[in-house]
Amino acid sequence: MIIDDDPDVHSATTFALGSLEIQHRPLSFLHAYSAAEARDILAHETDIAIILLDVVMEQEDAGLQLVSHIRKTLGLSDVRIILRTGQPGYAPEIDAIRDYDINDYKTKSELTRTKLYTAVTSAIRSYEQICAISASRRGLELIIHASTELMARQGLQNFASGVLVQLVALLGGHTEGFVCSQQTEQALESSPDSSATETAGRLQILASTPSFETWVGQKLDIVADAKIQALVQQTLLARHNIYESAATILFFSNVAQRELTVYINTGLHLNEMDKRLLEVFCSNVSVGLDNVMLNSRLHNYAFYDPLTGLANRLKLLQTLNETLLSPLKQETALSLIDIDHFAETNDALGHHFGDLLLCAVARRLSNHFGNDYQISRVGSDTFALVGDEKKVCPDEILSLFTAPFEVDNQDVQLSATIGLIKLSDYEGDGSEALKDTNIALKRAKAHQRSGHAYFTRDMGVEIRERVRMMHALRGAFESERLFLVYQPQVDMRTKQAVGAEALLRWKTEEGKFVPPDQFIPIAEYSGLIVDIGEWVLRSACFELVHLRSLGHTNFQMAINVSQAQFSHPLFMQTLHRALQDTQAPPGCIELEITESMAMKDPELLIKTLHQIKQLGIRISIDDFGTGFSSLSHLQKLNVDKLKIDRAFVNEIDSATGNGSIAKMVVQLGQSLEMAIIAEGVETQTQTDTLLSFGCHLAQGYLYAKPMTRNDLYPWLENQKNKV
Repeated sequence: MIIDDDPDVHSATTFALGSLEIQHRPLSFLHAYSAAEARDILAHETDIAIILLDVVMEQEDAGLQLVSHIRKTLGLSDVRIILRTGQPGYAPEIDAIRDYDINDYKTKSELTRTKLYTAVTSAIRSYEQICAISASRRGLELIIHASTELMARQGLQNFASGVLVQLVALLGGHTEGFVCSQQTEQALESSPDSSATETAGRLQILASTPSFETWVGQKLDIVADAKIQALVQQTLLARHNIYESAATILFFSNVAQRELTVYINTGLHLNEMDKRLLEVFCSNVSVGLDNVMLNSRLHNYAFYDPLTGLANRLKLLQTLNETLLSPLKQETALSLIDIDHFAETNDALGHHFGDLLLCAVARRLSNHFGNDYQISRVGSDTFALVGDEKKVCPDEILSLFTAPFEVDNQDVQLSATIGLIKLSDYEGDGSEALKDTNIALKRAKAHQRSGHAYFTRDMGVEIRERVRMMHALRGAFESERLFLVYQPQVDMRTKQAVGAEALLRWKTEEGKFVPPDQFIPIAEYSGLIVDIGEWVLRSACFELVHLRSLGHTNFQMAINVSQAQFSHPLFMQTLHRALQDTQAPPGCIELEITESMAMKDPELLIKTLHQIKQLGIRISIDDFGTGFSSLSHLQKLNVDKLKIDRAFVNEIDSATGNGSIAKMVVQLGQSLEMAIIAEGVETQTQTDTLLSFGCHLAQGYLYAKPMTRNDLYPWLENQKNKV
């Protein structure tokens, strides 16, 4: 049918196609010169294969409106519609294809005779295929409906029941039968939904029609009738359907090698159409069986640990959420059980041995607590236990680790640390309960291995405050609310400044200062200290250059370096870049490291310090005497200065001390030919005593508090004028 308001289009199309045959048949044409005329023809003539339709006729969208009329009002879904237009702008191709049920879209200028023939031939082939399918639509619709229903089934037995229901609907009449299964030796795994165990050669009935019991004579869990069993085994061996005089046996295979057969009491009276439909049905059911088996395996992978067979974290969260919404909440506890030093055992004895060890722990937990308790593996060496709080308690759990575990003919002694939470007064969901139990576990591990800790609200407040501060610190750094202050370092003999220590400060948007001993550990914990430390280094170097330009040419700048910053693989590169960009003289820079840093990895420290010293930068050990240093390591470090911790300086004024430790540090430094500086000097007595020890350098409130760069300049000028 050609629908176009241009007579020349009708003539050209008829001329182009009139003498040609498609599918060995000539074409016949219907003509309509408007959408209205087309509606009249279509009301009586429905046996049309193709409609060549113009977009713009009596109205700009007349063609598209006619498409909607054909599909929705007349319900002609088989006819192929090819949209043609000489004005593409009135119906953009993408919009038309998306919004209207058309099969092709062509501009009239591109429809040469060859392309028109190609488009029409393709459309006719599609039309004939659709008509062929429609001939058996009822059966196919039943199969499609059956496939949809079966795809929604969960578990092998539910699926088998569904197969019988759909077969009865497909074949009708008095169809009776059963579904049975045989698991081969090569089967990967049995369905977790089946309670029975199968062995090769044994046929187990998974589902049967309601009258199966009276039909067979007795209800059995396995196929015992020798004749029926022989037919089923024959089908399994042939791996295809068998049609006998008294029965039909259908075969379904799947990728997991879980083969099903269906025995139904319909024999040779099945016609060819029924058999073809059954073949299609079996193909679809096999796909559905694949889906069921895949879902079963995915369910296992999603909710169970493949190593131990225990529930995993996801299954645990599901159980926790269900428990928190049930009355069981009032008497339930959750515990996390962490194997102590498992990583070392794994590394020393191998991962295979470590896996066997985890399985041994899982078995002992399962054997002791049984099915009434949820046992999960939620980490590499961490197990979770949910159940009655009377048994989910430290004594009960830790007692299981008293006896050694037998692994690979070896006795292995293990210990565990546990964190616990009682759900009775808990208001959060499962994920929050697991998170808080993990907080308790970390607290227990931090205080004492092989011990335990119950979660308390204070723990939650502490960790949440740490996270809040971590995010706030990141925001403060990015929005430049961190700044440096400088505390002068003086020669106590002349009262003149010889340098300053750059100190980091944080002022919140509300104008409050956050103490460094609160936010510096957070910066180190989060790793942000690396970026902050680089900024401090560069800012202090720039300030040093500026001070030298003001005439303070002998001024030293002390800059603190954290452990995370110092051990970062790009630290030396950062240091080089800071010196190059700021042009700060290395000889006037002093990097302060803590004593604990010096002891953590002495070999790395010695290597890095050697590289730093080659640049001409000086090194100072901060808080000396608080970390129980090894003097042998101290000699190898090649540092320039020791800083006496304020705690030892404070002893000078105390009633119980005379500064003996400070004196010892001074003497040690002198023996090693190191400079000595005391921090926290606040009284003249401290000054006099330190001078008597031979310590000449100090910083503290007696001389100056930490000050901003704008306050530092006039202070330095004022000190000059006092000379």
